[in-house]
Amino acid sequence: MERRYTLAVDIGASSGRHILGSVQDGKIVLEEVYRFENGVSEKNGHLCWDFERLFAEIINGMKRCKELGKVPSSMGIDTWGVDFVLLDQDEKVLGDTVAYRDPRTAGMDAEVSKIISMEELYARTGIQKQSFNTIYQLMAVKKEHPEYLARAKRFLMTPEYFHYLLTGVGMNEYTLATTTQLVNAKAKTWDRELMAMLGLPEEIFGELNLPGTEVGSLLPEIAKEVGFDCKVVLPGTHDTASAVLAVPKSQENAMYISSGTWSLIGVERMEPDCSEQSRTLNFTNEGGYGYRFRYLKNIMGLWMIQSVRREFKAQGIQYSFDDLCDLAIKAGDFPSRVDVSDECFLAPKSMIAEVKDFCARTGQKVPANNEELMACIYQSLAEGYRKAVREMEEVVGISVPCIHIVGGGSKDWYLNELTAKVTGKTVYSGPSEATALGNILAQMIAAGEYSGVEDARKAVAASFAVKEIRPQP
Repeated sequence: MERRYTLAVDIGASSGRHILGSVQDGKIVLEEVYRFENGVSEKNGHLCWDFERLFAEIINGMKRCKELGKVPSSMGIDTWGVDFVLLDQDEKVLGDTVAYRDPRTAGMDAEVSKIISMEELYARTGIQKQSFNTIYQLMAVKKEHPEYLARAKRFLMTPEYFHYLLTGVGMNEYTLATTTQLVNAKAKTWDRELMAMLGLPEEIFGELNLPGTEVGSLLPEIAKEVGFDCKVVLPGTHDTASAVLAVPKSQENAMYISSGTWSLIGVERMEPDCSEQSRTLNFTNEGGYGYRFRYLKNIMGLWMIQSVRREFKAQGIQYSFDDLCDLAIKAGDFPSRVDVSDECFLAPKSMIAEVKDFCARTGQKVPANNEELMACIYQSLAEGYRKAVREMEEVVGISVPCIHIVGGGSKDWYLNELTAKVTGKTVYSGPSEATALGNILAQMIAAGEYSGVEDARKAVAASFAVKEIRPQP
């Protein structure tokens, strides 16, 4: 029987990759065929993504599939959440493709609060307040460029826009839409009453579609360029939705950490919790596969470590991630801690300086060398995990037996060990390519290769090695 390939294009804040999935001897096999860099740059006074270059890289990776003789029967794209484009009547992007780390949303929470209270907004949407949520970005657009909203005919989020460029079909997807803070959690669709209250043009927001929905075939010119045609199928286009689909849960009530640039810590639930207690603790109810809810807390993840590593490199010091772990270990239990969820760490000019400044202004010992700096960051991340786990257990009313860490951060052995130690929970790390895997699983379920979520997760457990880390005193 001819081998069937499924393509996941998984684009993160720092890089993107094309990964082919197939089933061999009953096990899922992943193969990375193309990788490219991503990042923001300043344009017209804002931090922006280069969507034109990213789409060119999507095409390059598809060409690579053809060169290898491994043509996918379907493909889907996932990315980070909250960012979007507005298209005019000629299907052209209005303005720059501004990134969520741009400070244009400063003060927009106050503007929204003049219209609807934070309590009522959470009761409707169940979404954690973060300054970069789409609702605040759109209010920034309304304030800075109201003409864009006046001319807009279509709202598409990042991967939806790339799907549109591939197929000519503009289709909004449910899991990603929930990150906008414009979806009613209980109704599971756009809150058009909220949009009207905010003065947003409701007609630009299309029907919400679930992962597994077929978008369409490649446009003729795209098929000619890449050398093949295939279906484009919606995965969980929000990368965390895809990652959570690939969690090989071993026990009931297991918690997950989707670990990458951000750390998403949570449990899977079938109903949202839009209570005031949940809002006060800053938990969020993001949409998942099949209308499941990713009840989680979004905190700073490896972004801090990645940023410091880039700074060291700019100074001419080449540290691998393992080197950074070794530095932290040498400093031992350095006493100072920073609040990893503080917005001062969102996009500082210097992460190293920001960590030191935080310690100084909170009356703590300031890291005096690279070893102490890394110990402070690692211990602070683990402490952030511990706090989130305890709060999650309290609000959900369960005792979590273990934590599954998936995504690129699952390879950070030192952080995994610290997590097991400070939480007192057994940690299972892997698979590392959970986002791409979940993307592929959604397509495979749609194609009938797996009967549903549980069947797909069993296949994950049987296909990928997972490391067990027990808490050490």
